[in-house]
Amino acid sequence: MRITNKIMQRNNLSNINTNKILEDKLTSQLSSEKKIIRPSDDPVIAIRALRLRSNVTEVTQYYSKNIPDATSWLKVTEDALSSLSSIITSCQNDCTKGANGDLTSSDRNTILEELKAFSSEIYKTGDADYAGRYVFTGYRTDTSLSFQKQTYMRYQMTEQVDRTAIDTVTHVNQGEIATWTAANFNDATHSGITELPIEQSTCYRFRLSYDDLDDFDDYETGMLESEPVIQYYNSSNTLTTLTCTQHINSTADPYSQVGDNDIIYVADTGEMLLGKNIYDNLMATKDDPTTGGQDESQILITYQKTEFRAEDLRPQHFFRSASMEGEIDPVSGKFNVEPASYISYNEDYLDTTLERQSIEYDVGFNTTIRVNSTADECFKLGIGREIDDLVNAMQAVVDLETTIADIEKKLETTTNAADRTILQNQLDAANKAFTYQKDIAQKRFEQGITAMQGYLNDTSLAITNNGTRSSKLALIESRLQNQKTTFETLQSQNEDIDITEVAIGLESASVTYEAALMATSKIMQNTLLNYL
Repeated sequence: MRITNKIMQRNNLSNINTNKILEDKLTSQLSSEKKIIRPSDDPVIAIRALRLRSNVTEVTQYYSKNIPDATSWLKVTEDALSSLSSIITSCQNDCTKGANGDLTSSDRNTILEELKAFSSEIYKTGDADYAGRYVFTGYRTDTSLSFQKQTYMRYQMTEQVDRTAIDTVTHVNQGEIATWTAANFNDATHSGITELPIEQSTCYRFRLSYDDLDDFDDYETGMLESEPVIQYYNSSNTLTTLTCTQHINSTADPYSQVGDNDIIYVADTGEMLLGKNIYDNLMATKDDPTTGGQDESQILITYQKTEFRAEDLRPQHFFRSASMEGEIDPVSGKFNVEPASYISYNEDYLDTTLERQSIEYDVGFNTTIRVNSTADECFKLGIGREIDDLVNAMQAVVDLETTIADIEKKLETTTNAADRTILQNQLDAANKAFTYQKDIAQKRFEQGITAMQGYLNDTSLAITNNGTRSSKLALIESRLQNQKTTFETLQSQNEDIDITEVAIGLESASVTYEAALMATSKIMQNTLLNYL
């Protein structure tokens, strides 16, 4: 085959271009620090890069965003539960002090003031939020656990309890002693006070989750306006409804008026007082295992409340309930509502298959973790009601102690024989009431120790569950950190160049390119005429 100058020129130009392409490739690799610029450079590296980049992106989302977010949520929850545990522990300590039969007046006042302070603080930590989301309210993260101000909103709520919710209450009927003053001690109402009318009575009761309830005598026909009722399953497993036989204000001493078949509704204290026969029927409730999902031991108590104080817990976080917004008419005192504002909550709460409103974070490949604790696990309404009972019991003792001191002071300055007789009778009556009330308070505080221990156990369980989630999250975070390092290393090995190797290659390609230019320049100088 004859090689012409033209062929040599074309071959040299092709080789120069090949060297230039290699030099360009190495220059691009060195400047980008990547093995390929476009997928066509190496499809295998390109496909592997897409997969590894996807893995790195997912791990980075979990490790750098989801896990820190979940950790912060759990930390806020931990702090709130720790505060709650501290308050309950302090209440239990006060119960231990209050159960002492040898308290001084100063001791009682100290315990009373501490309990009142705890009563106003007990649920404040329940409104803890993380990034504008309330952490104890389940899916309703935009709704606070408690009311932030005094609110008029009619709620009809159904509490689901069992027979263990029935307790006994002992009350001292002080008669007119409670209204005694130095100015009225000898008027027609107070001059006849003696020890005889001072009595104590005991009855069964449901202590409802709220006080200052609606008095059904004031209800008007309309939505969410019905009498309080108790529903339970009788011996034939038939749902039976009981209505209240009376409604009596606590100042009228309903505790001594409970007949065997009575259900007395005490709206201002939030109690349903039960007669002996009613109590026996309710205590006979038990679950029938043959009925599947139905729980026959469950007792349903439905009642209404319209006026809520600041820091009262919102019923929708605890019960099946319905609400209507409105306002109090300043003239009639009635609650005016707009029917369109009717809202139902938790209709499925009567279903025994109910599941908690768990908020979960994706924190790994096919891995989720629950971050929230719901209010019914720890911020139980019974805590506040228990403190209220303790405060009322101690306040009654303190008030009687003050009354006794006032009577004794008045007796010291009174010289009239008839007045001294009246005052002495009043003092005897007050001392009798004081003895009864002190005994009731002591027993109430003894019961409070057990009750607070139960609430403390619930809180400790919630703290433990929250801590377990935090520990699990820490393990997941450690694993993801290793995975992130591994994927980033694999990604680098797949995509990134060896800079030293590429730099040497580029230098070699540059020298080769220069040599090719020199060789080509010499060949280009020769023509056919040089050989003639």
